[in-house]
Amino acid sequence: MTAEKLDLKKTLKALYTPSTEDFTLVDVPTMRFVKVDGQGDPNKAEGYQQGLNWIYSVSYALKFASKAELGKDYAVMPLETLWWADDMADFTARKKDDWRWTQMVMTPAFVSEKMYEAAVEKTRKKLGDPPASLRFEPYREGLAAQILHIGSYDDEAPTIKRLHEEFIPRNGLIENGLHHEIYLSDPRKTEAAKLRTILRHPVRHK
Repeated sequence: MTAEKLDLKKTLKALYTPSTEDFTLVDVPTMRFVKVDGQGDPNKAEGYQQGLNWIYSVSYALKFASKAELGKDYAVMPLETLWWADDMADFTARKKDDWRWTQMVMTPAFVSEKMYEAAVEKTRKKLGDPPASLRFEPYREGLAAQILHIGSYDDEAPTIKRLHEEFIPRNGLIENGLHHEIYLSDPRKTEAAKLRTILRHPVRHK
């Protein structure tokens, strides 16, 4: 019997289908991610592509192991990235050489630490030694404001500015974590004007 494929974007629809018109508040539960850290301009830094290669290779190895061992198939989730800079003015000014990031791919709750360790060893045979920051851990964002941005990554700034200067203060909120982007489109196959990216920022009430 063919295993039914789980699509977490549909199961967690409120988190992955935000409006393009205005910001909405969501409560993001604890979820487990394969993660890699890095820094520098993502268009130039060698570690950025290395991180992508590793988290996707491990994530697909987990998917295949889940189907074979547990009889549970699922769609691999899109890339998510936390972004910041030691001086956040460098982030908002898009001084990319000073950026830091955590690349993440979410996994279903039934994926175990043992399965992750086996997936890393399988990937090691293909890619060599993993990045030192590669890990599998829970992340809870909690209350967050988000919106769907359609267009180039470099055109996100006005929307991000509107979030921080208008929506957050108008609703009696303050920032409570790192800028978070979720990439629903593959930039290798989608023209820049049609890229779909969730822009999210954790917040809390004053």
